[in-house]
Amino acid sequence: MNADHDLVHALRLQAEVCREFGSAFNGAMLAHMADDLEAGGPVAELLAPWRGASRQKILHDAAPIRLVNAFTYLAMGDETPELSSAYPRDGAPGDPATAWRLARALVSEHRAALTAFMTHEPQTNEVRRSGVLLGGFLTVAQATGLPLRTFEIGASAGLNVLWDRFRYRLGEASWGDPAAAVVIPVDWSGPLPPLDVQPRVIARAACDRRPTDLADLAQRRRLLACVWPDQFDRLARSRAAIDLALAEGVVVEAADAMDWVRTRVRLQDGAAMVLYHSIVWQYPPQATRDGLELAIAELAAQATVRSPFAWLRMEPPADNLAMVRLDLTIWPGGESRRLAEVHPHGAWVRWF
Repeated sequence: MNADHDLVHALRLQAEVCREFGSAFNGAMLAHMADDLEAGGPVAELLAPWRGASRQKILHDAAPIRLVNAFTYLAMGDETPELSSAYPRDGAPGDPATAWRLARALVSEHRAALTAFMTHEPQTNEVRRSGVLLGGFLTVAQATGLPLRTFEIGASAGLNVLWDRFRYRLGEASWGDPAAAVVIPVDWSGPLPPLDVQPRVIARAACDRRPTDLADLAQRRRLLACVWPDQFDRLARSRAAIDLALAEGVVVEAADAMDWVRTRVRLQDGAAMVLYHSIVWQYPPQATRDGLELAIAELAAQATVRSPFAWLRMEPPADNLAMVRLDLTIWPGGESRRLAEVHPHGAWVRWF
């Protein structure tokens, strides 16, 4: 029963996080799911892969988020109209008590779809993370004085690949094209990054173990199901970023991150190579992370003033998944710098 206790604890913890970060609906749904698990309800079957797992494993795999997102996915389709009507839409907050009653009754009929959804780690591809990453890109451009080649691992659908095509509102300041369709608001505190810098991106690429094909309606639905359903501004921003990525033909290569870095990331004279990722590092197995660090060290050893290499990462520390930091290392030199502490989705930033 200890395994069930750990799962219940994880569901209740995630419920608190959702409420704290502005999703009352998902917070209430997760609380209902925790109650159902304690009572031996159908939630137990969906969480079977994590029975006996440690609390750390459950949280690292984001099992509670997989679960609640799976029901959002179900509610987004035409196959469950009553459930869909109980979910938030058109600015209305939804009815989580009714939604859970209906969702629970649908588990048996839709178990295969729910289980299949939960086999994949969450791929929110949160666009507002670019509001944090922007400061890192600007810092690299300022420090090197060179155009950028930006390569992303764990890119999901590639919505942050076109980060320089967005408009940013950083507190009272701004950066980017005023006419941009994608606008990133950030609650900013502390100093600002060098907003007078206008970097030129001369190459961009991205990979993911299982990239989302935005041209596929089912995959696009899956991606949007990972956005909390009562956060309407996030949904609108994600849809605008999807439209831009489709229009610009963004491609995310299907590849293991370690292999991709070894074969695709190359330093180039007269340009700064930036390898970046956001909320990715916790998901690959340790062997992949070790291999990535070795590949990064090899690239760092090749860096020169004319062909610098930067590693930009927006990740939680291993001992505190509730906090996210933005760190940057530029070679040659190799001095790591903590740039910011941030909300996991980039809603607020404290810049150092």
